[in-house]
Amino acid sequence: MSVSEIVYLSFSAKINQATTEGLLDACAELANRKTSTIYLMLSTLGGSVINGITLYNTLRALPLKLITHNMAAVNSVGNVVFLAGDERYACPNATFMFHGVGFDVKEQTRFEERRLKEKLESVLSDQRKIGAVIAERTSLQPKEIGALFRQAVTRDPEYARTKGIIHGIRDVEIPPGSTIRQLSFER
Repeated sequence: MSVSEIVYLSFSAKINQATTEGLLDACAELANRKTSTIYLMLSTLGGSVINGITLYNTLRALPLKLITHNMAAVNSVGNVVFLAGDERYACPNATFMFHGVGFDVKEQTRFEERRLKEKLESVLSDQRKIGAVIAERTSLQPKEIGALFRQAVTRDPEYARTKGIIHGIRDVEIPPGSTIRQLSFER
């Protein structure tokens, strides 16, 4: 594969509506230019489940090869985005953090039975979506995935390799003359 066929795209941000739109815009532009491979260098603390699932489904649908590389930390729903890669790697000092889905409560929020049931169903639905992606794209079994959600654990690249989260542990090597793009988002 020649250098011109691969574009190195760096994403280091929380997953929210703005960063999702920015990443998808960059990927659509590259797909429209007939880029054959996007090498997504990813580091994220996680964020919105709906945006993470949107990224996963859209990245998987792109008419090109997607390589994902954990550059430092892939946390929470970021794991779903990471798993969109056809090939997946991690730097030797990178980590993967898993935890269950939750929600923030504003002060003086009142919960009645109906509202609590609605919130619980939303949390369980999001966990099922995330768990289904992890089960499909790795060798982790449903019981293991449930334990990861309950334990809120951080795992190293060796664990990720043995569980099929990544295909290998290595640093990124960008050949001279490669196209590199850093996505920037307003804070």
